[in-house]
Amino acid sequence: MRRLPIAVRGLVTALAALLAVTAASATARAKPGPKAPEGFVALRTVDRTIIQEIRYFTPHNFVGDRIAGYQQPLCILTEPAAQALHKAQVKLLRRGYSLKVYDCYRPQRAVDHFVRWAEDLNDEAMKGEFYPRVDKTRLFEDGYIAEKSGHSRGSTLDLTLVRLPAKPTRPYVPGETLVPCYAPQTQRFPDNSVDMGTGYDCFDTLSHTLDPRIQGQQRANRLLLKDTLEDLGFVNLREEWWHFTYKPELYPDTYFDFPVSKKSLTSSH
Repeated sequence: MRRLPIAVRGLVTALAALLAVTAASATARAKPGPKAPEGFVALRTVDRTIIQEIRYFTPHNFVGDRIAGYQQPLCILTEPAAQALHKAQVKLLRRGYSLKVYDCYRPQRAVDHFVRWAEDLNDEAMKGEFYPRVDKTRLFEDGYIAEKSGHSRGSTLDLTLVRLPAKPTRPYVPGETLVPCYAPQTQRFPDNSVDMGTGYDCFDTLSHTLDPRIQGQQRANRLLLKDTLEDLGFVNLREEWWHFTYKPELYPDTYFDFPVSKKSLTSSH
């Protein structure tokens, strides 16, 4: 076999090196995301009756777009939190209510998305509904946005109550006229939940669980949710009527970043 000229051999070598780099790059891009550790479950495997409306999989949230890391509209929790939630659901079903979850485990990449959005002071597309009375420059200072979230540890969730039989809800249409989240229930975006005095993720002091301005049936609804969950080991964040953490947490010091997806729960061991 004849030897290739030196120039040609050099070209072949360079081409081979380029192909190797390209292949390596493709392999890196194809690398699957991180997996959930032992102890995480999809809520539906523990309780199929709890309603799920995962807001960050949709554009109906304070950002106005699907949030990074939400690959499926799925509630993932640590198993102890899911089991305790199931016990709460059993109690509430007897009284004619169902729980509805808005958000459960939240990957760190989603929190990072919130931070990027909060730093972009020009993006106020959803202000009219979610933070009408809050200047966006104060979101960090006032505690509405933070660089870490307890949701990323897997035992924190956002939820509400729905009176049974549950009524269907219409989808949010991007660009539709926004109504303040603290407006009367008949005026704000339709949600099949009971009236809690504000909508979910309402950046306003009226969202504080025991705000004295919330009275009557609205207060009774908040207390029913709070008392039911606290009896089973959940702790409410006083600034948000919808926010609860199951204690003791299975992973109290770890902030995970696996995607919200069934594939994240596929164990390889």
